[in-house]
Amino acid sequence: MSQPGQDCQRPGCGGGYEDVGGGELYCDTCGLAPVVSATGLVGSPATGVTRGADSGGSRGSGGSGGSGGSRTASQSARSRRSVSGRLSRSVSGKSTGRSLSVRSSGSSSGASTRGRLGAGLVSVPQVPRPDPRAMVLARPEVPERKRFCSRSDCGAPVGRARGDRPGRTEGFCTKCGHPYSFVPKLRSGDVVHGQYEVAGCLAHGGLGWIYLAVDRAVADRWVVLKGLLDTGDQDAMAAAISERRFLAEIEHANIVRIYNFVEHLDQRTGSLDGYIVMEYVGGKSLKEIANARRAPDGRRDPLPVEQACAYGIEALEALGHLHSRNLLYCDFKVDNALQTEDQLKLIDMGAVRRMDDEESAIYGTVGYQAPEVADTGPSVASDLYTVGRTLAVLAFDFHGYTTVYADSLPDPDTIDVFRRYESFYRLLVRATDPDPARRFGSAQEMAEQLTGVLREVVALQTGQARPALSTLFGPEVTVTDAELFPRRHGEVSRLGARPARKVRKAAGAVPVPAPAALVRPVDAPAAALALPVPLVDPEDPGAGFLAGLVASAPAELLSALAAAPARTVETRLRRLRALLESGDHPGALTGLAALEEERPDDWRVVWCRGVAGLVTGDVEGAALAFDAVYDAFPGEAAPKLALGLCAELLGQLDNAAEYYRLVWTADRSFVSAAFGLARVRLAAGDRPGAVQTLESVPESSIHYTAARVAAVRARLRGRTAGAGDVPFLDDLTAAAGQVEALRAYGLDPVRRELLSAEVLGSALDWILSGGQGTGTAAGGRVLLGSGLDERGLRFGLERAYRALARLAPGGEERIELVERANRYRPRTWV
Repeated sequence: MSQPGQDCQRPGCGGGYEDVGGGELYCDTCGLAPVVSATGLVGSPATGVTRGADSGGSRGSGGSGGSGGSRTASQSARSRRSVSGRLSRSVSGKSTGRSLSVRSSGSSSGASTRGRLGAGLVSVPQVPRPDPRAMVLARPEVPERKRFCSRSDCGAPVGRARGDRPGRTEGFCTKCGHPYSFVPKLRSGDVVHGQYEVAGCLAHGGLGWIYLAVDRAVADRWVVLKGLLDTGDQDAMAAAISERRFLAEIEHANIVRIYNFVEHLDQRTGSLDGYIVMEYVGGKSLKEIANARRAPDGRRDPLPVEQACAYGIEALEALGHLHSRNLLYCDFKVDNALQTEDQLKLIDMGAVRRMDDEESAIYGTVGYQAPEVADTGPSVASDLYTVGRTLAVLAFDFHGYTTVYADSLPDPDTIDVFRRYESFYRLLVRATDPDPARRFGSAQEMAEQLTGVLREVVALQTGQARPALSTLFGPEVTVTDAELFPRRHGEVSRLGARPARKVRKAAGAVPVPAPAALVRPVDAPAAALALPVPLVDPEDPGAGFLAGLVASAPAELLSALAAAPARTVETRLRRLRALLESGDHPGALTGLAALEEERPDDWRVVWCRGVAGLVTGDVEGAALAFDAVYDAFPGEAAPKLALGLCAELLGQLDNAAEYYRLVWTADRSFVSAAFGLARVRLAAGDRPGAVQTLESVPESSIHYTAARVAAVRARLRGRTAGAGDVPFLDDLTAAAGQVEALRAYGLDPVRRELLSAEVLGSALDWILSGGQGTGTAAGGRVLLGSGLDERGLRFGLERAYRALARLAPGGEERIELVERANRYRPRTWV
């Protein structure tokens, strides 16, 4: 029995054994565990060589082993590119020619503490943990169609039937002469390393058979032994050794745990075989979960997009942990992730390699592997590419993803999930961009954006907002267009008043203004400067100086920025914004052009270009800039809000409504999206939709009162009705109820009386235009304390205008309001 401090038993190794915890010993030089066999013999040293191609095979459920499938192997890893994550597209779908560099947010480093899929946003059906013994194969065998030579430069079919003779499970490749064997080397009851009692085979994976065993030395826990393809496969042996050396130290909730690497003497052949001992994970692979969903016609029913996103977030957390340890997973796909209960785990670690590994062969799967891997080797960007492809395979019936669309996505117009969830489509486009420099910069960054997309998807499906703080943008600065309607002729400006309608002396139809004419035009410069502002990069040398600025007026800011100790990107961007706020548009555009020339790939500069375009009237240029930022950050609300504003200014009401709706549905803190959505719905003639949007502004918002006032006016402005128009009567009643309710929300007396006069004036118009049939429709109702008839409404209007006269600040306005009150007062004997 080997002990700590004892010299390594392997010939040619001068190291000694160390206890790494739990009584497990490893050599401090070669990294291998002591060899214990049934005869007590010490095995020969392993030989490390480059790995070859996978032979294929399929993985059954219940085991934490590798999966087969079609893999491609490239030889040495080439020099890697740094990942900056650039991406651009325009409103029309054509390239803008502009690229965006995305600051990497870093990678997750520590073990995950989340034990539930879906980031708390969606409930994913649990997969119960099965009885491990029930997962053991009764007849372990590899189908002939999955038998291939394991030699890296061959890969020829082997073990195939000829005529009536079945294919051999052991033999030699007829092409290269390399031996092959698909017969399990271990049987039930065998004890490996004097510790692991074999229960049977679970599956056949890329590096051989996968066995279920009981660890007799550690509380009889279930473990998995992952064996090699055959004794003579030195590539596979090297892969297993390499896997054990650096993966045994990885601990993460979403990654299968590697416990040990042991060797076992095969009594039948006399060879020494290697096995990786890993955690047993019972459950189902994503491939099995996806394939189990079937439509009535038998075709595969894709997973709900929110469930696919939940899996993607967990996978990215695991990959981020590997990346933080300088490791690449290389072969993420639906076969290699398994759900057990409410947790996702990566189960096949055979393709994992160090980032600086330039010698060993590379494993990947056609349809998932990034196109540049064969030439430049794997990278963080290529790992993220595999996640994007996996999301695509899960979320829709992706025909041809290994052939026609091996390196691309289908036209979004042909995929229903893309048409319904544009943000999800844009995320996949960026994650799978052919240029690795245009993809996400890190697993954490992609996870943040995917979480934002998931929030939007869930909000759209449930109608409940799913807000979250952005790591890139601050909140919207203000709401500049809360007043939806233009001033009327004769409005008392100092009161901000909107007079009641003039009384028509004769009944009859009244011309209704066009819907667009009812809505107050958007103040583009003010709205642009009210958009969310990118957060200051804390790594910028000027971040500390900007945090200490107390000046707020543009002129004061410009003076303070002139004294900045360093001229950095952030100080220059703040100066450009101050120039736009002060009205110095030529100076801002000149400074922006210089910054664009120096940093054309910086997304913050592109965002500034969009804001400057709106302020200076270049709306189309602004739309292209904001669209590029949306491509880069599909989970963010700010670029969608900006695109909604651009579409509205360009007269694209459908597009504007859709962008505003996406923002408002997901996050009710962006109240400008609600007012924008109400504007475009009114302009399109959708009055009920506009009212519904305004009335959905929550009470917690400081703009609640303004939204309810706008909702009252949206019900009434430009409205006329004939006799018995019950819908208009309902709107009048609802508007009056809102005015009364607003008393409790701090509506000041002036606005309250003005709004009351508008409601009563609209009611009087309706009464006068309705003829004799109106009395039946009104049904003796009361509106703001006034009877719903001509006499009652006239008295109500008189009271409202006399109250406004008492509140008027000047004599001229007071006289005008008293005269209005007198005109509305009905004739009386006193």
